[in-house]
Amino acid sequence: MKISYNWLKQFVNIDWTPEQTGELLTDLGLEVEGIQQFQSIKGGLEGIVVGEVLTCVQHPNADRLKVTTVNIGSGAPLQIVCGAPNVAAGQKVPVATIGTTLYTAEAEAWTIKKGKIRGEESHGMICSEDEIGLGTSHEGILVFDNDLTVGTLVAEIYEVENDQVFEIGLTPNRADAMSHFGTARDLKAGLMQKNMHVELITPSVSAFRIDQGTLKIDVQVINKELAPRYCGVTISDLKVGTSPTWLQNRLKAIGITPKNNVVDVTNYVLHELGQPLHAFDANKIEGNKVIVKTLPKGTKFKTLDGIDRELHEEDLMICDAIKPMCIAGVFGGENSGVTEHTTSIFLESAYFNPISVRKSAKRHSLNTDASFRFERGIDPNITEYALKRAALLIQEVAGGYVTNNLVDIYPKRIEDSPVHFSFANAEKLIGEEIPKDIIKRILMSLDIKVNNVTETGLGLMVPAYRNDVVREADVIEEILRVYGYNNINFTEKLNASISPTSRFEDFKLQNVTGNQLVAQGFYEILSNSLTTPSYVKLSADLKEEHNVVMLNPLSIDLSVMRQSLLFSGLEAINRNINRRRSDLKLFEFGKTYHSYGDKYNENKHLALFVTGNKDAERWNTHQQPSNFFYLKGIITAVLERLGLNGIKGSPIENDVFSEGISLRIGKKILVDFGLVNKKIMKHFDISQDVLFADFNWDNVIDLVKHTSVNFKELPKYPSTRRDFALLIDDNVTFEAIDAIANQTEKRLLKNVDLFDVYQGEKLPKGKKSYAVSFKFQDEHSTLTDKQVDKIMQKLQSNFEAQLGAELR
Repeated sequence: MKISYNWLKQFVNIDWTPEQTGELLTDLGLEVEGIQQFQSIKGGLEGIVVGEVLTCVQHPNADRLKVTTVNIGSGAPLQIVCGAPNVAAGQKVPVATIGTTLYTAEAEAWTIKKGKIRGEESHGMICSEDEIGLGTSHEGILVFDNDLTVGTLVAEIYEVENDQVFEIGLTPNRADAMSHFGTARDLKAGLMQKNMHVELITPSVSAFRIDQGTLKIDVQVINKELAPRYCGVTISDLKVGTSPTWLQNRLKAIGITPKNNVVDVTNYVLHELGQPLHAFDANKIEGNKVIVKTLPKGTKFKTLDGIDRELHEEDLMICDAIKPMCIAGVFGGENSGVTEHTTSIFLESAYFNPISVRKSAKRHSLNTDASFRFERGIDPNITEYALKRAALLIQEVAGGYVTNNLVDIYPKRIEDSPVHFSFANAEKLIGEEIPKDIIKRILMSLDIKVNNVTETGLGLMVPAYRNDVVREADVIEEILRVYGYNNINFTEKLNASISPTSRFEDFKLQNVTGNQLVAQGFYEILSNSLTTPSYVKLSADLKEEHNVVMLNPLSIDLSVMRQSLLFSGLEAINRNINRRRSDLKLFEFGKTYHSYGDKYNENKHLALFVTGNKDAERWNTHQQPSNFFYLKGIITAVLERLGLNGIKGSPIENDVFSEGISLRIGKKILVDFGLVNKKIMKHFDISQDVLFADFNWDNVIDLVKHTSVNFKELPKYPSTRRDFALLIDDNVTFEAIDAIANQTEKRLLKNVDLFDVYQGEKLPKGKKSYAVSFKFQDEHSTLTDKQVDKIMQKLQSNFEAQLGAELR
């Protein structure tokens, strides 16, 4: 939000510097993020003086140039080469002297320098009005009246306004401060706390009167819940044109482009008082009726931006006797606005239901200054005052007469809110006792009325424009921000209570796992839980009827809650690959959401994504692409770190993976992982392989809680290793070999490992060779070869009998 300092001082008369004012506003909670200088004429006409053309002759080397001598009131006359067709001796003209900085229409700066033009020296520049920011004409130089004194600064002739503009980062709850008047109200409260009693100056509307009753427009509010208050008045015989300089400067300072005097006044009052207004061309209102109502769903309506829109049955509309004219509080219609041909207007000032405006604005993707304020809640009791203020300003800048009684439909007044305030609770929340007289003074400065006073507290009435102050805690916050957070003393000691937590808490296990993955080169991602509904069609395991649908989606692409973390991860991979980052290792902790009739499920998952090469390119190593077994190793390391064992694996059958494995303990699935199906990859325009692992984190947490840590003394006696090269069938897994080995020898066998796999022409068809190592150790004595040989014979026999294995 932009606030003009000059404009602000019309409400609060202070002589502080902008920096001091900005500091106080920030302390009050209206954070000033920056202060920018504004000049109504860029450069402020500095270095430009009134000169008199003494002589003007043809340039000897150019047909379109003249050589002039110009008296600027100091020193010898200047020789200036000029290309304007209307330059002549005896004229008073604006002269930019050497060193003056001028600005183009695009605000690009350039400096006047001494130079030669076609061989003739030029010591300045005679300017046209567009070259110094006084207009748009470039047909010739600007010629002044002859009664001006030579040497006069042009800045003294034209009213150049210099202003400082605050850029305030306003929080959404402070709808009351979304105007210069609202900001001034806060500033006054802050100054009172500093014992500087200033008056809040409000523009007078006492001059408002009904001039004649020649243009009556009837107003009917059908939906009073959506339009609790509606005011209007007609103004006739006005002339639409350019706004006066002071009005244009006010709007330009806060970044608004002036349009015409009527529209500019509505914008001015909006930013002055915070009350949105709308001016309708009265001659375009059919039947001389304004009706506030909703229309049937699908009704067509063309807005000011020329777009045809389909209305929703809950959109509140401002209509005439035949057609809709405006989406209430949001945007006007194409054929009802003010143009240069308008001579009479119906001026609207209203209070619309904030929820209704917010829904309509989002529904039609419209965000206007009016909707921004209406949807946050404006002051319902300033409506009539703002209307009178705007009517008087329109009469001032556009002429005209008020030609109808002011209509004010306000059937149920929005009252101030009662709040009980406790001194003890205030001290408890603030951490320090603030004197009661200071509390009462702050409340008074904030327009919060004290209805009754007791020893323990106050009975308060909060004004209706403060719709964010509804609880005692809100009042305490208001007191504290005006009192000053910086005025609260620090305690000498910090008290904290530390609650005991289990080592199995989700966040602890999540941190352990996350740190482990980061150490292995993974990056954590955080994606949106909202996604597009079309993703469920990519897998038969996902059902459209299980989508959790948003009631008020921001867009169709963010209209449902995700059923899987896969698709948001693939979006991230696609984005990175498109930016030449194709070697990726990503992980995300997130939730999935499912709807089952009137019940909803929310499950936590850990997703891993691996694609591209396993390691970065280096001079001393060869790049290896990430593969299925690399991902399996990462998953195994995570599960082992969490203390989970006894895990069984089986091939997975679904259309997410072209090949994959599901790991489980008992009936609880821990993780499904594998190579993502090419059909899904094609949808995301990803041509390289992507490996995906989906941990059911809820099951992991549940199983980890039942694990225990066992430890024992390191054995004193050495271990020994033996190897087998087994010729086995293609369908035999290492898991089967490991299981048989551990069943054969439970005490001395400590580890079984697969260190080589061979399949080739030298082996029979349907066969493969596994090189398997076995580690043996006795914790109480040194093993002998006889003992180990005996175990290896048993292993060989069992492998041959149960797997049909042969030793190579």
